[in-house]
Amino acid sequence: MSAAEARDLQRDLAPRVSCQSALPSDVKYIAGTDISPPDAEGTVRAAVVILEYPGLQVEEVSLAEGPPGMPYVPGLLSFRETPVLVKALESLRRTPDLIIVDGQGLAHPRSFGVACHVGLIADTPTIGCGKSRLTGRHGPLPEAAGSRAELIDKGRVVGMAVRTRTGVSPVFVSVGHKVDLSSAVQWVLACCRGRRIPETTRLAHQAAAGRLAPAKT
Repeated sequence: MSAAEARDLQRDLAPRVSCQSALPSDVKYIAGTDISPPDAEGTVRAAVVILEYPGLQVEEVSLAEGPPGMPYVPGLLSFRETPVLVKALESLRRTPDLIIVDGQGLAHPRSFGVACHVGLIADTPTIGCGKSRLTGRHGPLPEAAGSRAELIDKGRVVGMAVRTRTGVSPVFVSVGHKVDLSSAVQWVLACCRGRRIPETTRLAHQAAAGRLAPAKT
């Protein structure tokens, strides 16, 4: 697939994203995803880690390896990462109630980041939580943990800059699929536990790097 074709597909798929929450009333399993850089052979490792909520203990780790879906192109991360991530998702024994993706959702130039892509494929409530801003601007953000400011792009709210820990740089939270923005922010904060990034992301990063072994059945 060419970069132009991928951009056109993002625009076609973006209207399918739902901003209405389909979260169950008793969320039990929350998944986090991450993917490693390519090794010398060009292979990447995708990791999906399922944590039990509210304890956030690791319940399952699923890994998959393969070539990236396409070369790195800014704004097309989902086409690079999603094919290998889907392989890891398909190997899960448990079904997550919520997925927190290390990347953007609607806070994307074409309103279709990797969190939207994963959410549509998995048909599961999904949140994008990026460590850096891809698009939009926000106003002043107080230093206290829990502070937030709307991320505005072309006159509309596409996400939220969220201070997850006092004095640290914010993360950028946006809808991936089947969740509303307010709920997305609350779930990210609930999973941070004193760190800048959610435990889902932190542990998925460890797993993708080979530093977190799959949990026992």
